[in-house]
Amino acid sequence: MRKYQLNEALSLLVNQATYERWLHRKAMAHVKRDRARGNVDATNQEYKLAIHRAVCESDGKDAYTNENLDWSLLSQYDNEQSQEHGRRYKKKFALLPSVDHVGDGTGAADFKICAWRTNDAKNDMSLDEFIELCRKVVAHNS
Repeated sequence: MRKYQLNEALSLLVNQATYERWLHRKAMAHVKRDRARGNVDATNQEYKLAIHRAVCESDGKDAYTNENLDWSLLSQYDNEQSQEHGRRYKKKFALLPSVDHVGDGTGAADFKICAWRTNDAKNDMSLDEFIELCRKVVAHNS
């Protein structure tokens, strides 16, 4: 069995090799960002394990909205196409799985898996701040 083996449900949604490439790239990107934030203890190995654990716990769904994520979109985003087609192109990737920090990245590796759209909207807010913002949007538009 592989170290970062997908569970049976997720293995039906994404190829194992594609997943492992995505996992490696995401861990490296988050380690780089967190080291720049002062987390000198961040390691690729620790982050890969934490992200993989979050993926397995996600059951393929967005941690904040419970929407099914589109795992077929892993490694499909094309910057040139995005620049050429803008919002129309990016909108196709709304349910692309992405990695969200639970904290500020300066502590132990802790992540949730959510849609790119959700992660983009949440940005650097804590969960409580994000929920409060969502409540204000709903209240204003009800």
